[in-house]
Amino acid sequence: MDYLWRTGEASAEQCRQALAPVRQLSDSTIRTVLRRLEQKGLIRHRRRRRAYIYRPVTGRQSLVARALRHLIERFCNGSVEQLLTGMVEAEIVDARQLEQLAEKLAIQREKRR
Repeated sequence: MDYLWRTGEASAEQCRQALAPVRQLSDSTIRTVLRRLEQKGLIRHRRRRRAYIYRPVTGRQSLVARALRHLIERFCNGSVEQLLTGMVEAEIVDARQLEQLAEKLAIQREKRR
């Protein structure tokens, strides 16, 4: 997904080549992953001659929000507070980061008024 977000669109071969320095994957593995991403509604394809060209359907932020909603519902009984408290207790988020988040929230709140 990261490669598709950066490039906007790519063939399976372009995806395989882009991932090669990090992880050597077979052509069939890349195509399977792309097919599954498409089945989940995250990407779409179009034909260019004999190749499929894939592009993301949703942006990174939208996908992150969707994944977070799923985590909150599944593991925190729908409670954002429980998620944030757990992150603080596990030292995933520190006080400085919480302050920055509070500032961003205040800015968003002012924009909505």
